[in-house]
Amino acid sequence: MGTPEPISPRSARVTAARKLLRRSGRAKERRFLAEGPQAVREAVAYGTGAAGGGEPVLAELFVTAEAAARHAELVESARGAGVRVHAAAEEVVAGLSQTVTPQGLVGVCRFLDVPLAGVVAARPRLVAVLAHVRDPGNAGTVLRCADAAGADAVVLTDASVDPYNPKAVRASAGSLFHLPVVTGVPAAHVAGELRAAGVRLLAADGAGERDLDDELDDGGLAAPTGWVFGNEAWGLPAETRALADAVVRVPIHGRAESLNLATAAAVCLYASARAHRPIGGCRPVSSAR
Repeated sequence: MGTPEPISPRSARVTAARKLLRRSGRAKERRFLAEGPQAVREAVAYGTGAAGGGEPVLAELFVTAEAAARHAELVESARGAGVRVHAAAEEVVAGLSQTVTPQGLVGVCRFLDVPLAGVVAARPRLVAVLAHVRDPGNAGTVLRCADAAGADAVVLTDASVDPYNPKAVRASAGSLFHLPVVTGVPAAHVAGELRAAGVRLLAADGAGERDLDDELDDGGLAAPTGWVFGNEAWGLPAETRALADAVVRVPIHGRAESLNLATAAAVCLYASARAHRPIGGCRPVSSAR
């Protein structure tokens, strides 16, 4: 087993990596930070692909001595994939982390987002559209829900948060590396392109005129569907709701006032996933993570 290259806290590489904690730095370099063994493992497994420009998506890995020993196989997998691995002091890794208890591994990854045209050309059956979603934790959680529900893509409009925000990356729990992600497209353009591809657009809103149960009972969710989710506090603006074919509410059968964004998104996406699959067609899961 090879030994990671020691790196100074004042190294230009460390300085460059720290700049990726800011959105402007990420946008300029088209790189982001992925913290922890799960995210690093998914980045290694992603390999290259078109989004990587023929190079590994995981460009560099900073790892403490303790983490290198604990995750020796993962570190070797990264090195075997052509990733430059740096032995970093704990304070270096902590400086690249935004968690209370850093896990000792932080990867520098190349952006993964793809053009909307590629998603549309693949004739998707289920797409999650995040319009005006501002909280990175919510964005990452919805991305994770979309992945679990078998969605074909996630689209973040130009009014939504950066999916490469460290909090969003952590909340996605590796799902950022699993399905196509489109960023920075105006909502009206997204709606037009998806509708042209035969995708029915449903805006999720607590004041919707249609009930999710009615959509299921009427068979409406069997068609290719794009779910549009809005801001955590004030939902979807009128102009965005107007882009949808229908505005759908999740029924509240108990006494709760409402559902939070991520929970409502999970309910809607799984309703569509169930409508798209025959009985017995779901993949069993051995354990929850």
